[in-house]
Amino acid sequence: MACIHKFASDLNLERVDFEATTLVVGTFNPGWDNLGNYAQWYYGRTANNYFWDVLPRLYENRNLRPAPHTEWKAFCRRHMIALTDLIYSINDADYDNPEHTDYLKNYKDDLIARHFHQFTVTDIPNLLAKHPTITHVYLTRRINDPFWRRLWQPVDDYCKKQDKSAKTLLTPSGGARFQIPKGENIGLRDFIFKQWQSNWHAL
Repeated sequence: MACIHKFASDLNLERVDFEATTLVVGTFNPGWDNLGNYAQWYYGRTANNYFWDVLPRLYENRNLRPAPHTEWKAFCRRHMIALTDLIYSINDADYDNPEHTDYLKNYKDDLIARHFHQFTVTDIPNLLAKHPTITHVYLTRRINDPFWRRLWQPVDDYCKKQDKSAKTLLTPSGGARFQIPKGENIGLRDFIFKQWQSNWHAL
């Protein structure tokens, strides 16, 4: 059976009850119940993800990482930020295949790109057409892999045609530690924050 995104009902922004001006795009959050996925909303596996630390610090200089997901949603509403992901479902994933379970429970983008081949993607250009108030679009990973470049390219192309800003950001996950220059004395959360701050639009 296909692995559908854990928050599939949120991907098309149908629950967004405000006029978003910024769209943050991630990759995929698997929804199978055998993965131990405790996330309550986007970027919700906070043990190894700094999204809800970094993004609120840009706007309010506060860390919402330990806060409940209701506060994350309230923050997004205050600052007109909508969230979605590139992939809606992995269609050739098999719930009864232990290898597929292992690939997905690692939550690593490279395993998705390497081991699966059939996907339903989120139609982000269509979302942007339906929500013309969105002028800034951010992908929370760097494009260093042909698979993710292929999924991001239609978004980037649409934004260029519509005079919207589309940028990629350093991943807010623990994997960002490998990007810290050797010898630089900085904590991971602050390193990610500085990288995002230098790429985010003026507030």
